[in-house]
Amino acid sequence: MWDHGSQSAGRSSTAAETSLLQIKTNFESNLNLALRDYNVTADRHSEAVDTIQRTLHCCGVQNYSDWEKTEYFTQRGIPRSCCKSQDDCSEEDLKDVRKAKLKVFVDGCFFLVTSTMESKMSVVAGISFGIACFQLVGIILACCLSQYITNNQYEMV
Repeated sequence: MWDHGSQSAGRSSTAAETSLLQIKTNFESNLNLALRDYNVTADRHSEAVDTIQRTLHCCGVQNYSDWEKTEYFTQRGIPRSCCKSQDDCSEEDLKDVRKAKLKVFVDGCFFLVTSTMESKMSVVAGISFGIACFQLVGIILACCLSQYITNNQYEMV
């Protein structure tokens, strides 16, 4: 009475959810590492954190207070890439978490990045399906061409 199609669809759905969970877990741990090592050397990870924070209007992993646990915070405070307005964001404000709360984006970047990824998954799936369909048509046409060539070889002799 089991529908094997439903079982395989359920398995692929579970596999997709597991993969998405792994992606989220890896991203969160990498984002935490990037915050921990932020600007120790001006590297591409620090630039990526700045770009994410500026673009998505977020700060830290879960929220802006994540920066308190970093070495960068003890030296310079919260990064300027978290500021709502670059003109109204002094270094003094960024070193005091209570003052910074009014000047920086308070929401963390992890949720915003993962929700953006999830919202774009249907587009990625649709494009992947379209490419797969074109490949399938190519395979069918190649088989037809092969059959045509094979049939015509016997007529030439």
